[in-house]
Amino acid sequence: MRAVEVKGLTYTYSRKTPYEKRALDGVSFCIEEGEFVGLIGCTGSGKSTLIQHLNGLVKLQEGEVTVEGLSASDKKSLKKLRFAVGMVFQYPEYQLFEDTVAKDIAFGPKNMKLPKEEIDRRVRRAMEVVGLPYEQFAERSPFELSGGEKRRAAIAGVIAMEPRILVLDEPVAGLDPAGRKEILELVLKLKAEVSPTVIMVSHYMDDIAALATRLIALRDGKVVADGTPAEVFGDREKAREAGIDLPFAASMVDKLAGQGIDLPKTVLTLPELADALAAYRDGRGGRAETATDETEDGGIAETTQTGEGSDV
Repeated sequence: MRAVEVKGLTYTYSRKTPYEKRALDGVSFCIEEGEFVGLIGCTGSGKSTLIQHLNGLVKLQEGEVTVEGLSASDKKSLKKLRFAVGMVFQYPEYQLFEDTVAKDIAFGPKNMKLPKEEIDRRVRRAMEVVGLPYEQFAERSPFELSGGEKRRAAIAGVIAMEPRILVLDEPVAGLDPAGRKEILELVLKLKAEVSPTVIMVSHYMDDIAALATRLIALRDGKVVADGTPAEVFGDREKAREAGIDLPFAASMVDKLAGQGIDLPKTVLTLPELADALAAYRDGRGGRAETATDETEDGGIAETTQTGEGSDV
């Protein structure tokens, strides 16, 4: 089944005023069930406006949005559509409000008018999936949790509604490297166990390159690139035109090319970079080792050190 279908989506803020601004301009794309889509683009490109259309938070002006066969323009199906799309906003821990973790996570399922037994089952399952054991955390105040635990509790509140599509807006914003790694691993777990289709907005291109199977890039409210990470990042000229930053490993490939070390432009992650360098070394009789020694003060050695804490 097609998970998401967007046709000619156009949205303008403050229409017919001096402050009129077109945030989306004829956006069209389809997302199949099971895809992991990275939504990228510079600040002001329209990403947030787009994802808010996916569960009806923003009212349609022009175009069509269909999710799991439900139209965002049909008021009768809008509630079902919102339950089908789990939205995790930036800094979701700020949305915690109940006096216990279990009550907070139960808020969504209660709004679905589910039986008490089903609500309890969903709360327990959601807490287990995000790594907050029920017996240990259920009766605790969410405001007494650590930062990482608060974010997990907030995510549990979304997945307790068992959405088929999970939309994450900068899910690792503000986290240290260890926290980022934990949340990204959790996202993969959620895709496997709860929501088969994932759409993730992120400015961290290393994360996007490692996780997403497809990228959709926006600029000035328009889709300027759509393809696999290798296709989008591999076309350096098009990436620059779209205002897309490269993953760190891809940037290193370009720097090394300037020193005579030619590696595939499909290299996007640090493990891929290590493999490509090893293959280059083996094929050139150790030339890569010499070249990396020459760039030791600002090259591969520094890259590896930086990447240990910033990649999945």
